[in-house]
Amino acid sequence: MTNRTPRMDSGTPPAPPVRPAVVVLGPTATGKTRLGVALARRFNGEIVSADSRQVYRGLDIGTGKDLAEYGAGRGRVRLHLVDVVAPRETYHLHRFVAEAREALTEIWARGRLPIIVGGSGLYLNALIAGYALEGGPPNPAIRERLAGATDTELVELLAARAPDILARTDRTQHRRLVRAVEIALTRDAQSEPTAADPLGAALLLGPYYPRRTVHRRIAERLDARLAAGLLEEVERLHAHGLSWDRLEYFGLEYRWAVRRLRGELTDEQFRESLTAAIRRFAKHQDVWFRKMERQGRTIYWIPGGDFRTATSLVERFVEGRPLPPAALRLDDIVYDSHGNPRRRARNARSKAVETLRKKA
Repeated sequence: MTNRTPRMDSGTPPAPPVRPAVVVLGPTATGKTRLGVALARRFNGEIVSADSRQVYRGLDIGTGKDLAEYGAGRGRVRLHLVDVVAPRETYHLHRFVAEAREALTEIWARGRLPIIVGGSGLYLNALIAGYALEGGPPNPAIRERLAGATDTELVELLAARAPDILARTDRTQHRRLVRAVEIALTRDAQSEPTAADPLGAALLLGPYYPRRTVHRRIAERLDARLAAGLLEEVERLHAHGLSWDRLEYFGLEYRWAVRRLRGELTDEQFRESLTAAIRRFAKHQDVWFRKMERQGRTIYWIPGGDFRTATSLVERFVEGRPLPPAALRLDDIVYDSHGNPRRRARNARSKAVETLRKKA
C-alpha cells in the first residue's frame, strides 16, 4: 500500500453567490448593450433592461434598442423589459421594480445569470438598493393639471413645496419633473413608502471613456441614428396617432425631432441642440454614478469596455472568489475646461472616511 502525503487543506473553498446578478451601467453611448450581450453569451445569461424608454414599443431608433445585437433564432440572447407597453401607456418606477424583480426570479429559477443593462441611475438605484418608493401609481388628474407647465415652473413648484424631492430629481427630463411634482402633491395622503429588499449579490461593471471620447461617440451615434431614420420614426409614430406633446414627453431625440418636424428648427439647429442635450444627459448620468460611489457602491469601470477584463471579473464573482479593488473611481476624476481628465488628489480625510466605511 502506497503511503501518500496528506493533502494540505487551504481552507474552505469559495462559495458562489446564491442569487448573483451582473449590472452593466454607465453614461449613454459607451457600449453597455454590446458588453452586456457579450457577457450573456459567455456566462449563459439573460438581459434585463434598465432603460426607462426602451419599454415602449415603436420607440426603436431614438432609444437605441439595438435589437440586432441580441442575435436571432436559437442563438438569440433572451431579453426582458423591452417592448412591453404601448407608447400611449404610462410606465413608472414602481412597475419597473416589480417587473424587473419578477424577471430576475425567473432567470434564477432557470439557473441562468441575470445581466442588468442600463444607464438610468434612478431605475438602477431603486432595483439594486431596494429603495423605498414614494407616490404610488401615476395620478391622471394631477398630470392633466400639469400638462402645460414648463420645466422652470415645475422646478419652482418643487423648490417651494418639496426641496428634498427636487434634490434627487433629474431636471433634464420633463417627465421626471412631472412625476416628482405628482409625488410632492400626493405625499401627505400616501401611506409610508414601500421598500423592496436590496438586490444582494451584484457585480457592477461600467465601460469607461474620457468625457471628450464620450462626446465624440455621442455625435457619431446621432449621425448613425439619423441615417437609420430617426426623424422618419417620429413622423410614423405621429401618423399612427401619438400627439406631438406625447412624443416630446419621451425626451431627448423625440423632443428635438418633434421641434424639427414642426419647423421650429433648421437641420443644423436640430443636430446641434440635440447633441448638446445628449451631452448634458451623459454628464447627469455621470453625476448619478459618482453619487453611487460616494454611497459606498463599488463600480468596476473598465477602460474601453474591454471584454477580457469584464470576463475576468465576472468569472471571479460567479465562482465566489475575492474581487480585486476597483482600479478606477469616477469620483476621483476631474475634468479641465477642455474636457481632459485627471485624477483628483485624495486627501487624508477622504481616505479615513473610506477606511471607516469598509470597517462598518
